Amino acid sequence: MLLDFFQSETNDGTFYGIVVAIIVVLLSLAVFIIRRSGQSKRQGILLLGICEAGKTLIYLQLLYKDFMTTYTSIDVNSGEFSLNETKKKVRIIDLPGNDRLRGQFLEEYKGTARGIVFVINSATLQREIKEVAEFLYTILSDRVISSNSPPVLILCNKQDLTSSKSAALIRNQLEKEMTTLRITRSAALKGVGDTANNNAFLGKRDKDFDFSDLKPIKVDFAECSAQGKNKEDLPDLQQLYAWLNKVA
Repeated sequence: MLLDFFQSETNDGTFYGIVVAIIVVLLSLAVFIIRRSGQSKRQGILLLGICEAGKTLIYLQLLYKDFMTTYTSIDVNSGEFSLNETKKKVRIIDLPGNDRLRGQFLEEYKGTARGIVFVINSATLQREIKEVAEFLYTILSDRVISSNSPPVLILCNKQDLTSSKSAALIRNQLEKEMTTLRITRSAALKGVGDTANNNAFLGKRDKDFDFSDLKPIKVDFAECSAQGKNKEDLPDLQQLYAWLNKVA
């Protein structure tokens, strides 16, 4: 009788329809589980940037709300930060900015990034623009990062200094430098062949580089001061707090 049922269902196509529906549901469930599993592994907010950008002081202010004299980091700092608005906890991971170490640590931690905060010294960008742009380009064009598409905040630190530049001006300067850098890197890649290219093309072809063209990666700019003009002054990290509450 069971065989007769399946044969009758097969004849009118209902049976195959049920099987297809079940397969679709199972595949959808598998994709959902895989995505959730990937997201659960990406719970870190990475603090990135070159040396002297102020990453470690920002890390200390977030976790301990205290001013301390900091030195160039050669190891990773990691700790949980509690958000005031949502009461959620996120792991803040401060990676060294040393040019000999940052690539190694980025490779190790990039897969854990729920969000990326790229810290810039707003007062010295003019003379560091090339190094800053090269590291930022490496981060944004990385295949793992572009695939996971974590939100990125370019945090213009040290706004308390009179020589600091605004976030709007820094964005403009970076976009010009990234346009030039994209041309030189693309030319270099043509010489070694596409098989050696492990990075994604940034922005739109035949157009100057623009951070708004990096979709699905969303890049925001913000200003902050991890240290006031005097040690007694409170830091200004409000725009960073707002971004963390949004992406956590």
